[in-house]
Amino acid sequence: MSLHVKRYQYDGSRAPLLLIHGWGMHGGLWNDVAETLAQHFPVLVVDLPGHGNSIDRDKRQDTRDKVQEPASLFSLDGIVDRLSAQFDEPLAVCGWSMGGQIAMRWALRDTGIIERLVLVTSTPCFAERSDWQFGMPQETLRQFAADLELDHSATLRRFLGLQVRGTEGEREMLAVLRERLASRGNPDPDALRGGLEILRDLDLRDALPEIKQPALVIAGERDRLSPPQASRYLAQTMPNARVVEIKGAAHAPFLSHRDEFVKQVVDFMEEKQA
Repeated sequence: MSLHVKRYQYDGSRAPLLLIHGWGMHGGLWNDVAETLAQHFPVLVVDLPGHGNSIDRDKRQDTRDKVQEPASLFSLDGIVDRLSAQFDEPLAVCGWSMGGQIAMRWALRDTGIIERLVLVTSTPCFAERSDWQFGMPQETLRQFAADLELDHSATLRRFLGLQVRGTEGEREMLAVLRERLASRGNPDPDALRGGLEILRDLDLRDALPEIKQPALVIAGERDRLSPPQASRYLAQTMPNARVVEIKGAAHAPFLSHRDEFVKQVVDFMEEKQA
């Protein structure tokens, strides 16, 4: 099954910008900002494996004969394999949160395909380490994994709350996130488990100097999940990156501060490469 991709103003005249969502979400989260960005250049929006419309729901309707996807499909390299197989022409990639981690790994593997990166409230290492204080405590991640086995929907709702905590218009943003998520249904539980494993285990810090593509790193001033310090680390460690911090934003600045987000991305996409 190929990944679901929505195309905005795609005419093949220039390399498009591909938008990749974060853990537990789907591409529909980008709808408004994708339409606005598409006034400037072609835009593609993907649903990652096991999310949104990239789920073969017909195969899963009969629980007596449920089709189990291989666990490797939802690993980081499994996801990048699917993306690489589907997109073989030059493009820029914008990844949000875990989507940014996927974008970085993809940029390391397919240097001839990925021309630019936009990393939105992302981090090289989501989980806290003894030498990394800008991550989520390991115990919190373990609790998320345990809660996920008890109630997928409740765990997703809790995670949505963390994404908007502290942002301007927090209540309104939470309502938007819940509405967008519900529009395509909950992800495959196996995809949620695989995503949590990525967030728990991935540490890209040593690989960052090898990501040579021009990169724009967008941070949210009030982000509690991927704090601005992590974004600054990305920009300082990747050789061709710069960081922009959006005041008053938390983990989803493309929703809470769309105009500022769009301006930063458009300006970056229009910059000439050296």
